[in-house]
Amino acid sequence: MHGSLAANASLLADLRAGAGDVADSAMAVCVPFPYLAQTSVALAGSPISWGAQDVSGQAQGAFTGEVSATMLADFGCCWVLAGHSERRTLHGETDQQVADKAQAALGVGLAPVVCVGETLAEREAGETHAVIARQLAPVLARGAASLAKMVLAYEPIWAIGTGRSATPEQAQDVHAFIRASLARAGAGQVQILYGGSVKASNAASLFAMSDIDGALVGGASLVAQEFLRIAAA
Repeated sequence: MHGSLAANASLLADLRAGAGDVADSAMAVCVPFPYLAQTSVALAGSPISWGAQDVSGQAQGAFTGEVSATMLADFGCCWVLAGHSERRTLHGETDQQVADKAQAALGVGLAPVVCVGETLAEREAGETHAVIARQLAPVLARGAASLAKMVLAYEPIWAIGTGRSATPEQAQDVHAFIRASLARAGAGQVQILYGGSVKASNAASLFAMSDIDGALVGGASLVAQEFLRIAAA
């Protein structure tokens, strides 16, 4: 929950200006709902696509305060986050609700970025794989055709906004587990992003891992040059 019309104008202009210098990298920004119109104008015709940070699992109706996938599509969105750790922890979203949101996005042609990840307590208890498996279960149940249109993002909750990133090896272990789970469901080629204090200084070492396909960038995305350096990595 960052941004203003003035700050966004500067950030988006800087991203657009630098995007052409970044080869072999796909970039997107997921912005708060009120700024989707501004973003769609600022980035139209650029190499950078855009999306939202959440979506309703419902198509329409008496759901005051919710935003539907159809509404997001009206603003040219390509992407939407589903099940970000802050939505799960602060808003109590269940694994099933996250799967429903992903399906709602797919229904109008948006690509959901489905987020999974464990707490520090769960990691220290050796429960990481079990937690990820539980979170993935209702998403995997949608079948290979739906999975093929999604992106997965592993974001260890203990590494988000803490400055404490998972080591490349820790991240790779979980990414490999997710990849194997996807492969058993017939969708082994789905892209898997890492999110958790990603910055320019650690991006290359993370991307060197065989099952890490990109990054879900948090705080570093608020600084254009830092974001562009991550993309360049």
